[in-house]
Amino acid sequence: MITNEVQHRATKAHLGQFEEALVNLETKAGAAKRSKLAQLEIDAVRSQAEDLKAELEEYERLRSGAVSTLEAASLPELATLLVKARIARGWTQRRLAEALGIAEQQVQRYESTGYQSASLARMCEVASALGLTVTERAELSGPDAA
Repeated sequence: MITNEVQHRATKAHLGQFEEALVNLETKAGAAKRSKLAQLEIDAVRSQAEDLKAELEEYERLRSGAVSTLEAASLPELATLLVKARIARGWTQRRLAEALGIAEQQVQRYESTGYQSASLARMCEVASALGLTVTERAELSGPDAA
């Protein structure tokens, strides 16, 4: 997941490199006499380019402000929601850090580790700073979950 403008620019550059490599591979291999290995290489590069495109599209959609509702299927996914909410709000990591009264590097650490070192109280502070309302439903998994 792209979390900031630096990563966004780097991902765009990487996508350009993958697209150029794909054109070169397809031109070099030719459609008629492509070996299985050449086709696998083309498929792998194409797949990587598609993954990068999807990441760019998600970041740009979030950044555009068009997203106002985010969903998580589990509590660990809350960390991803916090990052997406920051991006959708149009905030940088620095702005979030200022709102929380912490160093920008701490926000970077939280986001790069999926908020693993953050307490639940800190995650609630982040949600509050972003104006994010979090609703949760808890379900027991099976009759003998204890």
